[in-house]
This record gives sequence, C-alpha cells and structure tokens, in this order.
Amino acid sequence: MASATATSSWIREVEPDVWEIPASAREDMRVPARLFADRELLDAISGDQSLEQLQNVATLPGVVGAALAMPDVHQGYGFPVGGVAATELPDGVISPGGVGYDINCGVRLLALPLSAEELGERREALVHEISRRVPAGAGREGQLELRDVELDRVLVEGARALAERHGIGTAEDVERAESNGCLPGAEPERVSERARRRGAGQLGTMGSGNHFVELQVVERVHDMRAARAFGLEEGQVTVLIHSGSRGLGHQVCTDYVREMDAALARHGIELPDRQLACAPLSSPEGRAYLGAMACAANFAFANRQAIAHRVREAVRATLGPEAAEGTRQVYDVAHNVAKLETHGGREVCVHRKGATRAFPAGSGEIPAEYREVGQPVFIPGSMGTASFVLVGRPGSMERSFGSACHGAGRRMSRAGARKRVSGKELRRELEGAGIVIRSASARGLAEEAPFAYKDVDRVVEVVERTDLAARVARLRPLGVVKG
Repeated sequence: MASATATSSWIREVEPDVWEIPASAREDMRVPARLFADRELLDAISGDQSLEQLQNVATLPGVVGAALAMPDVHQGYGFPVGGVAATELPDGVISPGGVGYDINCGVRLLALPLSAEELGERREALVHEISRRVPAGAGREGQLELRDVELDRVLVEGARALAERHGIGTAEDVERAESNGCLPGAEPERVSERARRRGAGQLGTMGSGNHFVELQVVERVHDMRAARAFGLEEGQVTVLIHSGSRGLGHQVCTDYVREMDAALARHGIELPDRQLACAPLSSPEGRAYLGAMACAANFAFANRQAIAHRVREAVRATLGPEAAEGTRQVYDVAHNVAKLETHGGREVCVHRKGATRAFPAGSGEIPAEYREVGQPVFIPGSMGTASFVLVGRPGSMERSFGSACHGAGRRMSRAGARKRVSGKELRRELEGAGIVIRSASARGLAEEAPFAYKDVDRVVEVVERTDLAARVARLRPLGVVKG
C-alpha cells in the first residue's frame, strides 16, 4: 500500500472541491482516484488510509470512469467508507468489500403531523416509548421472528412482504422507498443457513454502532418547493431511522469474502489488498453474491419498515391515534449496496459503500410525486449536530454515478472517542443541550460522540457546491435512541 506521503505528492485539485490522483500515480491503477472535498476536509481525510484504499479500488478489473470518494470518506474494509466505484458488465468485478458488512445500512425519514411546539413536554415520553418498542444493541432480537418460507418472502420481496402479509407498514411506505424497498434478483438459496439463523429474529431491531432512531425538528427550510413536495415545513417533528441488515447481512459478507478470496487465482485476479476480494460479475461467485446481497438488502428494507411501524406505535401510545395515522414516510435510502444501472450508455455495477443514491429530477427511479424535484437524500450528522434532507442534482449523474455522501463521516476512531469522553459525561452534555438520550450502552454512546465526526455542515456544502445534491431542510435533534 502506498504511503500517505506518496499519495499527497500526487493529489491535485482539478476543479473547485474536486481532487484527483491520476492513474499514472501507480502502475496498477486502471482509472484515476477522485475525491470531493474542500481543503479542510482533505486534511482530515489524509489522516487515515482512505485515499490509499481508494487507489486500490482504482485497480479493480473492469472499473470505469474513476474510483470516487465522498467528502465524508474514511478508512474501511477494502473500500473506504464513502467510496463509489462502477465496474462494467459482464466481466467487471463485484467486491463484497465495496458494499460492506452492513449490507443496505440505510436511512428512513418519517414526518409527524405536528410541530415541536405542539409536542412540547411529551418529547421525553415519546423518546422513552420508542426506546421501549425498538430493541437496540448488538445481538438484540425483536418481536417478529420469521423462518423458512416467511423469511424467504422477506428476502425476495423486501418491505412489501411485511406490508402485504403482516400489516406492518403501508403500500405508501413501499412506494416511498428506493427501488420500492426491494432489490431485484434475490436468491434465498444463496444465503447460508448461518446467515438465516442470525437474521431470523432481528427484524425490527436497531443494532449497535452508529445505528439510531432520532427525534428531530425541521430547523430550517432551504428549498421551499422541494420541501413542500416532501411534506416538510419549518418547526415540524420528524423521526430519522438508521439501521441495516443486522447479523444476516454481516454473515453474507463474511461468507462471500471468503469464497471470492479462494477463487482469485482461478480468475487470474491480483489485488493490492486481499480485503478487496472480488469475482467477475459473470462468474458463478459473482452471480451468487449478487443474489445473496439482494436478499440482505431486502431484509434491511424490511427491518426499517418494522422499526418505522414500532415508531408509529410509540407515537400512538404517546400522542394518540390521529398523530400515528398522520405519520407519513418521506423516503427510505440505502447506503451499502451494489446496483446494476446504466450510466453513460454503459451497463455497470455501481458499488456504493457509505454513499447514497442521488438521482435528479426526471428520473424514472423516483416516486412520481417527487419526480419534478428529484430524489430525497438524507445526510445524518451525529447526536449533537444537525442532519440534512437534500435532493439529487444533475451533477451526480455526470460526476458520481448518481451518488452523494451518506453522513458526516468519522474523523476519530471509536477507541479514540472513548479516551476523550465517557458515556456518562456525554449523556450529561447532550441532555444539557436539550437532547433526550436513551442508550443501551454507555460505551457505545461514547464511541458516537459528535466530536468523533467531521463537520456535517461542511460536508453538505461540498456536496452542494459540486452539484451532487442540494439542501432542502436542516433537522436538529430533540432526542436519540441508540444501541
């Protein structure tokens, strides 16, 4: 792996907020490595191995255009988190490390039919009720345990399986989700028995790490037209849900990293990092992983659907049936997936790891009611900072295979965060700022301290200046439930 000094000697700003390491920087690079960032973010990003990992991604067979990094990028497994890469069909590769272990970790936004002022002193009771109804923490299981045929239906149909067969969520929820809450091509037989066992009881659960359910208020509207289309207005209460495919997705990644690593020599693939283990999309290993990954992604869509259902139950118990019935889904976006799409006349597999699809107005992939303004994009901050609703812009199709960033991005390790603050201290600080906290783990709370993340306002400004997505609304936290 190249040193940070070697990388910094090659990187150049090719236009405002766009940096590039040319393919000539290394003999094995097939395309440039490109980063969206301002100078301050570049300095933060240069502190870990993410740019070296991005150069490694640029060596993958079949990669086209450039290996891309969003302004929230940080070091990950194989691919950096915040990395985007497209490989051309049929013989370009697919890499589980380019999707990640938490397949379809994503975000769903709910809008409540009341203002923060109307919520008033019931805020703490609502956060508490959400924490009671949504199991949080590593290994936690929920109330809905599906096995065999019923689990297969979720793996194939995603969110729709819960809405139609179990009354969990609505048809409108399904319509207001990326890919209608279901990736095509799912093949349950490609999912190992161990993965199925790990996921069977975890629908409707949050997990640990940076997963959360956050009660928020729309602090400011930046784009009135898009906000009206999304059903958002200043002062309104919202709930942001961040979770993924839990143990099932983790096991799918584990299984296929191992399988592809063993097949590298047979496919004649040499890699600078074994964590990039991959296989041609047309190969048996590549096709099998696509089928299993789609299952895990569909499980994650269903998981967020079940969590949203529990949130509505909490709203009903705390605020009454009218508030629950009026709690509508704005949208649901995936972070960690690989999708077959057409860009520049090429059929490609777009790996988005810690990146969000950001299609502009007019795309047939967007729900009809949003098509005139563009796809909603959600950028969570951290517990003590703002989150953003954005809308996809035409520049994303020209520059980033229809992608934008997915959050603020870590700038400090979890261990580093724990050294700086205890969970107890952080809880006091956040509650002193008026944010209600419910967390299953003091250690996990400390790991997600706001100072461990980059400045989300700065990240979003870069995304906007480079025309990947534009701000619609700024959301401020009122309460957080974490694992």
